[in-house]
Amino acid sequence: MRFWVAMTILSSVSAGLLGCSKRPEKLGLAYSSETVAKNVRLLVDETWVDAEGKRHVQQEIFESLFEMIDEAEQFILLDFFLINDFMYEPGSGMRPLSRELVDRLVAKRKANPEVGITFITDPVNTVYGSIESPHFKALETAGVQVVLTDLNQLRDSNPIISKPWRLLLKRWGVAPGNAVDNPMGEGRISMRSMLKLLNFKANHRKVAVTEKSLLVTSANPHSASSAHWNVALRVDGAGQQMALEAERAVLEFSDFKHFSGIGGRRSVGASRHDTAPTERRPPLRLELLTERKIKDKVLELLANAEAGTRIDLAMFYFSDRKVARAFISARQRGCNVRVILDPNKDAFGRKKNGIPNRQTALKLAKAGVPLRWADTHGEQCHVKMLHVEHADETATLLLGSCNYTRRNMDNFNAECNLALTAPQADANMQRAREAFDRWWSNSDGRTYTVGYETYADRSLRRRIRAWLME
Repeated sequence: MRFWVAMTILSSVSAGLLGCSKRPEKLGLAYSSETVAKNVRLLVDETWVDAEGKRHVQQEIFESLFEMIDEAEQFILLDFFLINDFMYEPGSGMRPLSRELVDRLVAKRKANPEVGITFITDPVNTVYGSIESPHFKALETAGVQVVLTDLNQLRDSNPIISKPWRLLLKRWGVAPGNAVDNPMGEGRISMRSMLKLLNFKANHRKVAVTEKSLLVTSANPHSASSAHWNVALRVDGAGQQMALEAERAVLEFSDFKHFSGIGGRRSVGASRHDTAPTERRPPLRLELLTERKIKDKVLELLANAEAGTRIDLAMFYFSDRKVARAFISARQRGCNVRVILDPNKDAFGRKKNGIPNRQTALKLAKAGVPLRWADTHGEQCHVKMLHVEHADETATLLLGSCNYTRRNMDNFNAECNLALTAPQADANMQRAREAFDRWWSNSDGRTYTVGYETYADRSLRRRIRAWLME
């Protein structure tokens, strides 16, 4: 009897210390699939400063998303990391994006109640159960299915915290409270919510799917983020089934299995934008990639790049050491590499210390990689875009939610990117090239970027800290 009691206790302790034992692939993560598409559009949100120092904001992404919502006739599936008003302050170039999206969805439910709407999101928007979301309440009242991702199913990116948390604290759950200040805005939260936050897990995806269209982006419908730089690919008439399969994984491990757009009677049809002229276009290769598959694609593109290949990267967070080495290797082989990074100095009115980008930038700059910083003024260069032009006169554009960090690329967060491969003469590839050139050269009297020395950081202490954090 004592033996079995001891074994039971030992098994329980071991399970707690091991953390999440499910492989990401068994959860349906680390997904990849491909198809062909004919109707694809690159969308760009950008912010710049003119000669008088005035900030300008030009946006396309959410206008296109709202159009998709209006056009939907069968279902709408959204998966967005941030949708809240924490730290939002009205001002020049700012807009209440969270409220705009919620209002659009509520209006859609009222106008077309037969259209099923499912909204997948992250518990960060309730500060892990401590603060009620008025946006979720409005959506649920209108009949929208709101699904909070079960982050406990994801791998432990911070095992020093996560393993004791699973063993000792997980069973007590989360709840409202006032033990500590809300780190994301006004109010106070419970200690249990704060301790869950320290697990550092997220459903970081930014995806929208209807029976007609697919949109994958780096942008959140987050009011305080409304002036950020971002990019997106919208695909009409193709790719939706891949996205639905990838989203099925999140729904299922979050114990929500009733979305009728996936494997149900509702069809995924062609968009009304697919007119006769588009049928004569050559098909474009479209890959949908999640989690680790994104990193594999990045490394593949860089490893296969020949001397003279143009490689442009614009990135919000960059700290993955293997990916950084791949960029350096490509440069050393004679590739024309250019990198634009966010200086990691602005975060919703708060100042940051430049980690991790300034430390990664130091490695790249020492290796001779040309690098510039986004010239941000309160907003962030939230873009996650890699553009590679190949020797066969095709190009690949890879973009979406994934930062180039360990958490984003190594099966910890839930992430989603699209890779579009097309002739270099394709309008989307030309637009990607032109956007990057514009940001790099500050053309037309607009200031987008500044030189490397503006934010160069050679501090050994911060390099060590960045290494430990990664």
